[in-house]
Amino acid sequence: MRSTGVVEAAMPAFTRLAFTLGLVSLTTSACKDQELETAGELGDPCTPGDEAPCVAGLVCEPRSGDASYLCAGPIELRGMVIDAIDQTPIAGARVLALDDTSAPISDVAITDAEGNYALPIAIPRDSDGNPATALTLTLQGSAVDHQLYPSGLQPAFPVSTADVTPVEDDPDDASDDHLSIIENASTTIALIPLEAADRGGFTISGRVAGDAGGGTLIVAEGGAAKHTIADASGEFVLFNVQPGAWSLHGYRGGLQIQPADVTVASADVGDVVLEVLDASGAGTATVSGSVNIVNAPGGSMTSVVLIPSAVFIEAFEFGPVPYGLRAPSPGIAPNVSGAWTITGVPEGTYYVIASLENDLLVRDPDTNIAGTQIVEITVSAGQNFDVPDSFKITEALAVVGPGRDQPEEVSGTPIFEFADDSSEDRYVVVVHDALGNEVWRDDQVPGVSGSPTVVVPYAGPALTEGMYYRFQATSWKDAGSSSPISRTEDLRGVFVYRGG
Repeated sequence: MRSTGVVEAAMPAFTRLAFTLGLVSLTTSACKDQELETAGELGDPCTPGDEAPCVAGLVCEPRSGDASYLCAGPIELRGMVIDAIDQTPIAGARVLALDDTSAPISDVAITDAEGNYALPIAIPRDSDGNPATALTLTLQGSAVDHQLYPSGLQPAFPVSTADVTPVEDDPDDASDDHLSIIENASTTIALIPLEAADRGGFTISGRVAGDAGGGTLIVAEGGAAKHTIADASGEFVLFNVQPGAWSLHGYRGGLQIQPADVTVASADVGDVVLEVLDASGAGTATVSGSVNIVNAPGGSMTSVVLIPSAVFIEAFEFGPVPYGLRAPSPGIAPNVSGAWTITGVPEGTYYVIASLENDLLVRDPDTNIAGTQIVEITVSAGQNFDVPDSFKITEALAVVGPGRDQPEEVSGTPIFEFADDSSEDRYVVVVHDALGNEVWRDDQVPGVSGSPTVVVPYAGPALTEGMYYRFQATSWKDAGSSSPISRTEDLRGVFVYRGG
């Protein structure tokens, strides 16, 4: 603590009155010495709930390794939000930052008329106030008439806190003395425009009550479902909601949230509050099951996720995964090779999807045998659920390109290349755009002999510059009853078309 050294002449009127009435005690010959709290300097301990825990230009951040906080220089993510097709800036877009477990570490920044944003983030610091470790963050972006980023085929590009740089000091502005920023190609967000029929509509905004709602997947159910993620404060906005009756649901591991009915007529709807029925997890359920990994390298591990049925995309066979509804827990590498359990599952109807992530494995595509069907379950509040069938998982066809590890830019005619399946008779290659539309397919790609890979030139209609696409290849055996054998992974084979 530091003594303020305040004298009565320098006090504001209210403080002078309090002094006169004996409500404020300063050091005088008639009073006991007393130290008054002051805002913390750089590196000082602080309490985040205080009115002014740190001096101007500093923020109260968590200290890595314990539950304490210290005063540190603020860190901002800076970038732009643009239209993926015509590259024009988008004003009024909302940007949110998530950590490597998909938990929000910020509230929301709104882009200006030029599409620019500045988003303060809260991350653990070392004793000097610097980022304690290099974290991998992702961004979420949303705007009127555009698809949520990331969603569908469009992944979120990683942003590393190792790229933090101090801001050049302005001698006339004390607020930037300790400011650092992260700004690079990964902080530019390109939103894919919706199809004409899905544009327009209105917004629904509100919050998840209490302190635990940050990161909740908010879904408007009742028509063509819309979804978003609540920020660190539990606030949310759903864009492009068409007129009609909607039921707002919140999905987050460990929370049971009361749905809210909302009617959209001819104006935006605001101040919707989703009440948390149980924040202790006692009202949620446990979902359990098992996987059976066959015809795959030894030591193969996978993961299992739950996806609310309302936002499941049939064309891609996946959708957004609510925070916490994953085995293993968020942030842990895939480690499932047999039995799995997901705890804290709120009431709802879900698809159970194994091997969604890039783990060199896929769900066996042969739906003629047990354990290969996509399973939909309904979970009641507090009622545990055992998935009866074991999911059959097999080795994936490796993608050579484009999009082996992340989306690639492609010009001219795309050439698809993937690993040969030695027991196949033919392949089926399908191309979808990011909105779920099938663009092209070839059901009769011949098998190869003597080559480790299969090469297939694209032969469909003209592609849209700036659009995201995914090619997926499936190997088929036609002897006896025709059946698929394996396929490329769900999140590989993604590319961005650049024309030419």
